[in-house]
Amino acid sequence: MTDDLLVPFDGSLLSKRAVEYVAEKHPDAAVTILHVVDPIGVVYEAEAHGLADAETWHERATEAAERACADAAKIAADVGCDVTTAVETGRPARVILEYVEDHDIDHVVMGSHGRSGASRLLLGSTAERVVRRSPVPVTVVR
Repeated sequence: MTDDLLVPFDGSLLSKRAVEYVAEKHPDAAVTILHVVDPIGVVYEAEAHGLADAETWHERATEAAERACADAAKIAADVGCDVTTAVETGRPARVILEYVEDHDIDHVVMGSHGRSGASRLLLGSTAERVVRRSPVPVTVVR
């Protein structure tokens, strides 16, 4: 039986490493690469650049997410692994955990930003939340 793996992907170096890890260690798995568009980004963009409206922001963020997923799929294809991609909107940890439940995922493989100290305490970590709450095994790639 083929395992269904989920790789949350945000375009960071560590999420790229997670894709490479899955492609190399689980070449026969059914792999889904998930990019979560975090709506809190609209606040940051409005402060930094001004914002015409939330719909424009969401369209741009979704297009960027689709490009990121295509990049991740290419990384996997370069090592001979075929993947599917998905883009969802919401708080990343919550969306990842819902995706696991809704799609019968067997294993999550994700990168960690390796935060420590005050930044980890204040900001938390998507990887940490997923590890603590996931009903399936989670591999964190550093």
